Amino acid sequence: MRFDIITLFPQMLDAYFNESILGRAQAGGLIDIQLHDLREHGVGRHRITDEPPFGGGGGMVLRPDPLFAAVDAISPPLPPTTPIILLTPQGRSFTQQVASELLQHDQLVLICGRYEGFDERVRQHLVTDEISIGDFVLTGGEIGAMVIVDAVTRLLPGALGAELGAVTDSHATGLLEGAHFTKPVEFRGWEVPPLLRTGNNRKIEQWRRESALRRTWERRPDLLLTAQLTEQEQQFLATLAREQADKNASPIDAA
Repeated sequence: MRFDIITLFPQMLDAYFNESILGRAQAGGLIDIQLHDLREHGVGRHRITDEPPFGGGGGMVLRPDPLFAAVDAISPPLPPTTPIILLTPQGRSFTQQVASELLQHDQLVLICGRYEGFDERVRQHLVTDEISIGDFVLTGGEIGAMVIVDAVTRLLPGALGAELGAVTDSHATGLLEGAHFTKPVEFRGWEVPPLLRTGNNRKIEQWRRESALRRTWERRPDLLLTAQLTEQEQQFLATLAREQADKNASPIDAA
């Protein structure tokens, strides 16, 4: 899979993309990350990429001509179905589901915003999608591009050391990931649950699923509204709710 990233600061991305899982994915030919310096397509001798907005106001706005030129210069030419994505706080929220959606494409173009934003003609006539990684504002879209490349790459077969690693990640199953333990068995008086050391795979898997259900119920109960649960899992959640109700009951209520 190929990622083309258009940015004013390509050097910001090199270190992250060349390490760990993303570095190995590139070395193994699973992904191809191409960084395109928007400044190379700037206007005039000074390679200008931004100008003050018409009508006044603070900040600078990225010009449309360098951005269109940067996309046009991608080689080989983009297939017509290639998503061209603007990283902007105004975009749709990035989720695990969106990552799975983007995985269906062989190539993605990610445009990193800067300053006050983009000339509106970029939105109207160049990009096919706008994505936000959260309801907050960053200095630029480079972090958003790293998030998308990382999340999508993890879903590629062979990208992770564990074959089913991406399948069991938080949000991949609609739930948060449950608790994990490793050596030592006892640390400062805190012991690993004995069940996890029995080798009984069926019971261990049940424990892990219930751990994920408990953590999701405690921290992100909204996810349970759309999670696909068995009848047994629904009963487990009902037990958690009763336990919480008993814990919250006052002495008068309990009388």
